[in-house]
Amino acid sequence: MKRLNCLSLLLLLLVLPAVQHAAAADYKIGFVNTERVFRDSLQAVKAQKKLEKEFQSRDQDIQKMTRQARDLQAYLEKEGLTLSEADRTKKQRDLADLSRDLQHAKREFHEDLNQRRNEEFASVQEHARKTIIDIAQREKFDLIIENVVYASPRVDITDRVLKALDR
Repeated sequence: MKRLNCLSLLLLLLVLPAVQHAAAADYKIGFVNTERVFRDSLQAVKAQKKLEKEFQSRDQDIQKMTRQARDLQAYLEKEGLTLSEADRTKKQRDLADLSRDLQHAKREFHEDLNQRRNEEFASVQEHARKTIIDIAQREKFDLIIENVVYASPRVDITDRVLKALDR
C-alpha cells in the first residue's frame, strides 16, 4: 500500500507539469506598452504639439525673466562694491523681487501645464483603452497586461494598438 502511494505520487509529479503546460497554452495573453502608446501615437503627438504651442509664449517669458535675473546677479557681483549703498540695496531688492516673481511664474507654469497635459492625455488614454479592448475582443485575448517588468515580444501587441489608434 505504501509502495502504491509512493508510485502514485511519483506518477502525479511527472504528469502534473504536462497538464499545467497544456492548461496554460489555452490562454491568450497580450502586453501593451502604454508609455509607447502615449509617446508614439498620432493622437499623443498632436496633443503634445498642441500643448507646446499653447505654452510657448509663457515659456519664453520665463526664459526672459531668468536671463534678467542672471544679468542682474552678474551686475551686482561685478559692480556691487562700486555702487552706493542705496543703489546696491535697491538692486538687491530688485533681484529678490525678480527671483520671487520668477519662482511664482515657474510654479504656475508647471501646474497649468500639468493640468492641461492631464486633460489632453485623458482623451488619448480613453481612446487607447477602447482600442485595446476592441483588439482583445476581436482577437479573443484572455488577458491584456500593461506596465510589466518584462514581456516577450511574442505577446507584445503595442504595434497593433498603435496602428489601430492611428487609423
